[in-house]
Amino acid sequence: MAEEQGKAGKGINTGKLATNMQKRLSRAQEKVLQKLGKADETKDTVFEESVANFNKQMVEGTKLQRDLRAYLAAVKTMHDASKRLQDCLADMYEPDWFGKEEVDAIAEETDILWSDYHDKLVDNSMVSMDTYLAQFPDVKARIAKRDRKLTDFDSARHHFASLQKGKKPDQAKIAKPMSIVEKAAPGWAQGILSAHQIAQTNLTRNQAEEELGRAQKVFEEINIELQDELPQLWNSRVGFYVNTFQSMAGYQERFHKDMGKLNQDLNDVMTKLEEQRLANTVVNERVVPFQMPGITPIHHAPPPPHHLPHCLQPSAVEQPQQAPDGWEDEPAAKQGSLGHDGPAVAPDWAKEETRQAGWDQDAAQTGQHEPGWDNSLAQVGQEAAHATTDAQAVWADAGTQAGWTQEVGHYIRWCLLFFQVKAMHDYAATDGDELELKAGDVVLVLAWDNPDEQDDGWLMGVKESHWLENKNLLVKGVFPENFTQKL
Repeated sequence: MAEEQGKAGKGINTGKLATNMQKRLSRAQEKVLQKLGKADETKDTVFEESVANFNKQMVEGTKLQRDLRAYLAAVKTMHDASKRLQDCLADMYEPDWFGKEEVDAIAEETDILWSDYHDKLVDNSMVSMDTYLAQFPDVKARIAKRDRKLTDFDSARHHFASLQKGKKPDQAKIAKPMSIVEKAAPGWAQGILSAHQIAQTNLTRNQAEEELGRAQKVFEEINIELQDELPQLWNSRVGFYVNTFQSMAGYQERFHKDMGKLNQDLNDVMTKLEEQRLANTVVNERVVPFQMPGITPIHHAPPPPHHLPHCLQPSAVEQPQQAPDGWEDEPAAKQGSLGHDGPAVAPDWAKEETRQAGWDQDAAQTGQHEPGWDNSLAQVGQEAAHATTDAQAVWADAGTQAGWTQEVGHYIRWCLLFFQVKAMHDYAATDGDELELKAGDVVLVLAWDNPDEQDDGWLMGVKESHWLENKNLLVKGVFPENFTQKL
């Protein structure tokens, strides 16, 4: 039983193979006849135009898919490069620098943003692109099948037409053998032979006609399907392109917007780090002992002073090699005390008791010449006021007092000043120690009286307009740093 089924299967496969070979042979023969012009070919101009559009659409879609994959690969490369760069910055960033935690958070958010952007492109644009192109191979195979069925239809049509044209010659060929057969065969057999040949001829013609009908039916079915489907596929490309590039544009816009925020945050951290470095540099410079410019005192050294600020002590300074021009017109008695280049030697305090009244008078007289200096230093602080009084007692000459006052005043301002900032927004003070600001105000940032009281994000300062007008720090106060910009 199994052997019989195997033989039957082999017979079926052999029959199919023979049929396929016969079809291929007939199609090849038909193509040759059509190319030689000996057989006409069925043409459909509208369908051929649709096929040309289909081929163009498939080529464009394949190129778009290739370029989109290259873009995704570039995004992945940029993601890797950005991650390495952020990791390098995080590794180099010292723990005690400003914004260490912010830098680490920015690096992590940047990595997440790149990953999300790449995943969205893959899940939406690339998947829809693959789905769009997946329909082209099937349509292409059906177009090729339609071409084969058209060739079969033309072959069957030509075969049937040849049988129709050769009807009369065939009857003449049949009649001649019949006369020979009639002579050789008995009378009763002649009619049977003639009828058999006529029936065989009619059977061949009927088979050709049936084959033509089947070929025409198969061709028309697939032809109608493609005629409806190809134009729809051609028109669908517009909607696909719109959806693909709209989604990509939306993802890119959102990605660059979020990335811009992270870049701005990183820029703010770097700006604060630079300000921290500059502030530390100013503090380091302020701890260096200050040496007053070389000025030779007149008459005598000062009496034992009150405790002067370190930045105002005139000791341990070099004297100028030549007296200033303003002293050339002093009386001869005063010039005698300036005739040497070394520092003035303080006389014995016991011998100077008779001169104390003279010193007081000189100090009072000097105070009349420079009242603004006394007021300014008195407002700065008690210590600076004592320093001013003692300095006035030492420098009795009016011209020398003016130059020394201006230089020390600049230095006091330099000692107290960190840097200048400009208010970018209005700030209404909510506490008595806060400084009220208007947009555009310039503030001189000062050192805190007690560094332990300094809060993060707050600065101590006085408005430049008040300082220039009053030369005091009575209205100094604190203000938020993020409302200002460093000048």
